[in-house]
Amino acid sequence: MKVPLYSKEGNKKEELVLDPKVYGIHINERLLELAQVGYAANRRRGTASTKTRKELRGGGRKPWRQKGTGNARAGSTRSPLWRGGGTVFGPKPRDYTVAFPTEMKKQALKNAICLKAQQKNLIFLENIELSEAKTKTWAQMVKQLPLKDKKALCVVKSIEENLKRASRNLDHVVRVKLANEINAYDILRREKLIIERSALEVIENRFKGEEV
Repeated sequence: MKVPLYSKEGNKKEELVLDPKVYGIHINERLLELAQVGYAANRRRGTASTKTRKELRGGGRKPWRQKGTGNARAGSTRSPLWRGGGTVFGPKPRDYTVAFPTEMKKQALKNAICLKAQQKNLIFLENIELSEAKTKTWAQMVKQLPLKDKKALCVVKSIEENLKRASRNLDHVVRVKLANEINAYDILRREKLIIERSALEVIENRFKGEEV
């Protein structure tokens, strides 16, 4: 399996040969599905909350007498049938956390990267060093890469200050993350994956379980 290596000027320098035993595996689609659902669930705050009729203030006085008015019987203005009343079966604060074993996280990460490689949506960059902390400089570098106007995730070994400041305004186009922090969810959310050459070693160490 060969993946193109580009310079930061956008020139194709060579093709890196990836180990087929590592990157040519059969993609476990069910595992990737579980990873997406699990990571998305763990991002939920679960703070949505509504009030039932007993939690609302007021409503202690009966609106009208029981009989003789022609209206339906009513005991409180905080009934769910009334405007301003309580909510029936509304959301309450809850924990959406999904237990995702470490080994599954590691395998999901490996499968996600292998999927991008097999789909030819993976490219390598020789290095990412910006001379100035300007969004324009970062945007020009991104424009020279063969992304075809698709959203991408850029994985680096370390984020220098210039890159950190320059990439913030383009986070919705190309998001920059550290190699020791990425997960399958981050990769699958973007169509293209860019990996700095020096970050490849960190990723492969995570495959081996040396860093998770």
